[in-house]
Amino acid sequence: MADASGIVVAAPSSGSGKTVATLGLLRALSRGGRQLVSAKVGPDYIDPRYHEAACGRPCVNLDGWAMRHDHVRCLLNAAAQDLDLCVVEGVMGLFDGPVQGFGSTADLAALLKLPVVLVLDVRTQAQSAAALVHGFATFRDDCRLAGVILNRTGSPRHADMIEAALMDRSIPVLGAIPNAQGLDLPSRHLGLVQAGEHPELETFISLAAGLVADHIDLDRFAALAGPLPAALEPAPALPPLAQTIAVARDEAFGFAYTHLLEGWHRQGAEISIFSPLADEAPPVAGAVFLPGGYPELHAGRLAANTTFLDGLKQAATRGALVYGECGGFMVLGDQLTGADGEDHAMAGLLPVHTSFAERKLQLGYRRLEQTGALPWPGALRGHEFHYSVLAHQGACESLFTAADSSGNDLGAIGAKRGSVMGSYAHVIDMEVPA
Repeated sequence: MADASGIVVAAPSSGSGKTVATLGLLRALSRGGRQLVSAKVGPDYIDPRYHEAACGRPCVNLDGWAMRHDHVRCLLNAAAQDLDLCVVEGVMGLFDGPVQGFGSTADLAALLKLPVVLVLDVRTQAQSAAALVHGFATFRDDCRLAGVILNRTGSPRHADMIEAALMDRSIPVLGAIPNAQGLDLPSRHLGLVQAGEHPELETFISLAAGLVADHIDLDRFAALAGPLPAALEPAPALPPLAQTIAVARDEAFGFAYTHLLEGWHRQGAEISIFSPLADEAPPVAGAVFLPGGYPELHAGRLAANTTFLDGLKQAATRGALVYGECGGFMVLGDQLTGADGEDHAMAGLLPVHTSFAERKLQLGYRRLEQTGALPWPGALRGHEFHYSVLAHQGACESLFTAADSSGNDLGAIGAKRGSVMGSYAHVIDMEVPA
């Protein structure tokens, strides 16, 4: 078991400022000499890259619904090995998650037996914050609220009023972060702008860290952390797509889970990286993986990158497994229509036309059954999160049959033609045993 302790940073709702508070905590604690790592609850590709910029270590995703629970413990312990502290950022509100199943931040905190610190956006309330804290502290017996951070306070007097209202509670207030300019993260349709695209990322993180260091009791925060649960034995990862895998990675293809790539590497796979936006062909390999990302923002450029597109076609001709998820699936198709209605020719390896011209949000966890096209067990878990739509799909095999987190049948999804395949689903892990 890792020697580190762990703590969960959560909030009553999305938009409370928990990501900014977490980034400030990570950088401020690192500056103070703590050897720490972070984790992010749920299916999130963007926040972990901000975490890594803040503390300098890879961030791991932990998902109580889509991951086997022994896998969650293994990932957390492996990430925290030989470190002091693991800071786990929650997702949405503390108790928000799938209608059926185990997937909220509270569920994960209960599974790992870790204490929770609640970040409260108090811009529009004062003493009523005490009632909210009381409700969150008593809502579930298996989720322990250990501390509170007041966020976006309007003045010292405002913070004092709330702290006084919380004085007779057993839950300590760790500090109050004042409302400040320059702490809004830029966003787009799938969430925050990626960390690598933030024009002033270091300035932003330093500002957040300074506010946290000035207004939060960092020693008290760290002292609240609890021991990480033991992982009794390593949980098997999803098998690699092949023993040699070319993975697309740049601003258009940034949504690859660290735990998948590291799991493949641990099983002996050789992973090489290439950039479609730089018009690089995939290196010769047994498999090519096009993760999700933002190809719709770069559709014209991708359509003109013939070295990249011809390289995909050559890989398919050689019989390499060519697999795309979400944005990668879109690029494997015949055509991608941008938000402006302009059509762009893609790789033409799947009879698929996707469109961003008429946005329709598709969001949710997915149970996936596949027939052996991928070198993975038949039952998988993953998620969808996209605004593009499938405008047309020609005759071909589907890749998965899908259901949502409540078990509602979503029918066949994805496409397969020879060794080329993909879908809008992002695969996370094997099916959780019943």
